[in-house]
Amino acid sequence: MNQVRKSDPNSKVAAENRKARFSYEVIDTYEAGLALTGTEVKSLRGGHANIAESYASMEGGELWLINSYLPEYLQANRFNHEPRRRRKLLMKKKEMAKLSQAVERQGMTMVPLKIYFNDRGRAKLLLALARGKNAADKRQTEKDRDWAREKGRLLKDRG
Repeated sequence: MNQVRKSDPNSKVAAENRKARFSYEVIDTYEAGLALTGTEVKSLRGGHANIAESYASMEGGELWLINSYLPEYLQANRFNHEPRRRRKLLMKKKEMAKLSQAVERQGMTMVPLKIYFNDRGRAKLLLALARGKNAADKRQTEKDRDWAREKGRLLKDRG
């Protein structure tokens, strides 16, 4: 899996979709670049972006991030961007073909997990290839999380 290292001190998370791991079973993750305007980058650095209701879609051989919210940059005046516009994702053709194949054949979805800045200062998107969970799976996930929390408390009290 192509995952971002958590211990990387240079990567700054601009937006995170925390609900995604609860609602979806993540199969694989990919790193994609974002085609942004200057005001969008400045707005992202402010950290008020929201990707909770967004998704990625293949249209016309290109990958798009749809319904993501990047607030307007207040100092930009009339040169500002539209907050909910579609943004192009930059990936290699092989990776895009692999993603579109999985979505078409296996019924998976492409869910954005987080937008961050890498060590070179470029805005990147961590895109997950995921399968939706049903209600029983979500309950089981919640039970496992509760048990792990309780187990930690018990071990803390004893030791």
